[in-house]
Amino acid sequence: MTDLLYSEEEEALRAAVRDLLTDHCAAPDVITRTESGTPHDPALWKSLAEGMGLAGLLVPEERGGHGATHREVAVVMEELGRAVAPVPYLASAVVATEALLACSGDDTGALLARLASGRAVAALAVAQNTAPGGHFKTVRYEAGALHGELTGIADAIAADVLLVPASDGALYAVETRGADTVAVQAQVSLDLTRPVATVRFDGAPARLLGDAEPAVRRALRAGAAALASEQLGLSEWLLTETVRYLKERRQFNRPVGGFQAVKHRLAALWLDVVNLRAVARNAADALATDSADADVAVAVAAAYAAPVAVRAAEEALQLHGGIGMTWEHPIHLYLKRAKADSIAHGTAGAHREALAELVDLRAP
Repeated sequence: MTDLLYSEEEEALRAAVRDLLTDHCAAPDVITRTESGTPHDPALWKSLAEGMGLAGLLVPEERGGHGATHREVAVVMEELGRAVAPVPYLASAVVATEALLACSGDDTGALLARLASGRAVAALAVAQNTAPGGHFKTVRYEAGALHGELTGIADAIAADVLLVPASDGALYAVETRGADTVAVQAQVSLDLTRPVATVRFDGAPARLLGDAEPAVRRALRAGAAALASEQLGLSEWLLTETVRYLKERRQFNRPVGGFQAVKHRLAALWLDVVNLRAVARNAADALATDSADADVAVAVAAAYAAPVAVRAAEEALQLHGGIGMTWEHPIHLYLKRAKADSIAHGTAGAHREALAELVDLRAP
């Protein structure tokens, strides 16, 4: 029988990550950084990746990582979601790492070791809204170089290496730092803590990693599962913070949280968050144990998580009243992250369609 409860080791990991984020990822600092033009926090990333070794959780020990599982990654993602941390953890430590683990090219091992150590950040050059089973764009491969343009690439701005699917069916690694053949241009992003970009390749030198199709599918599935855990952490913070505020805020000489209608809204949201925890944990465990039902578990989690996170953010915004509409209050960071997450790695509708196919319950 599957045990979805958090183990002692997972709770210890959570406490360590939360302590770090409490000290180095305060909401005012995140808001200030979004206004600075440099949304990512390199110091925080260094602490997470190099100091705590979290970038190498999914990488086997013999390849330079820690040999952990998606359960531990899910705990980290929950805490990053609670803090809306502006770091490329999902893009590099989960999606790009999973893509590399599906490859067998000569450069794969060295690149995995770089990512696991935190010395490099990688991003999969597939549009952020692509579902695990969805179609993804490719660029042209010719004479050892790539040509073309890809849009909507999450965290490409922070990437030292891009993993690029090409028209010949292969996945290639492209170095971005100091390369005049690669242009990364920021796009207007709703979520300023996880920016997307357009990437143009003009004869960019490329190193073969392996077949693109299985690598991209594996990476996007892992990304969708990790995103559900991030949405869980985000929703839990919103619910907890809203309850705290409503206990303190008084109206008509009584706490606002004491009104029956408000209690009902909070109770309904609490049930949604509890259910979200169950499906997110199930998806993480299914990937960790390589379950035959992993595709189903991820589709269920991804389909359920997005609407709950958006509803939690909207309820928090409304129940905070006027203060929730201010730029200084961090709720807008959570609302934007929830909205952006709701289309990342596939919409809830796309995941429901995939689930219908998986369980043979197609619409008539």
